[in-house]
Amino acid sequence: MVFSGFLFPQFLIMLQTLKKQFFAHRNGMLAQQLKAAGDPHTIIMGCQLVDIVAITSLYGKDSQLAQALWNEKQHRECRMAATMLYPVEEFTVNNALEWCNDLESTEIADVLCHRLLRHLNYAPQLWEKMLKSEQPLSHYAAWRLLLNLLLMSKIENPTNLVSSIDKELQSASQSLRPILESIREECLL
Repeated sequence: MVFSGFLFPQFLIMLQTLKKQFFAHRNGMLAQQLKAAGDPHTIIMGCQLVDIVAITSLYGKDSQLAQALWNEKQHRECRMAATMLYPVEEFTVNNALEWCNDLESTEIADVLCHRLLRHLNYAPQLWEKMLKSEQPLSHYAAWRLLLNLLLMSKIENPTNLVSSIDKELQSASQSLRPILESIREECLL
């Protein structure tokens, strides 16, 4: 498509189309609840995760589109959709660490871990690198990723992790505590 003498990239057209679909699936009540609960995004359509999954399933995996969506930091639905559209085989360790250090909410961290990070071949090594982050949400995401990996049986000798989890529980935030307790339980099964 030509736009004012420029070739308008296809991914920008798809980005605009995705945003229109989020608008069409908006849920004002949910958006209000998220805002009232302190969601950090300035643009919240209130789409449910199932709606975002359905919308993104109409598109192929596209790293350029996914990165453009991820760059829309103020837009909740764009950030969630980005995790669903980035091709796993193209998502590098550097991408993963950058995205984890750029997290703005536990909801986005949860979706990132569930929809993308847990599928990476290097995910078991990634969570260890994420634990070293100074960013609290990246640290949260590391433990969230570990829970996903345990549930997928991608961690060998999980009982070796119990002492690390017990130590982390001593100073864990309220948002991290339930995940750590779930991880501990999974390790002991």
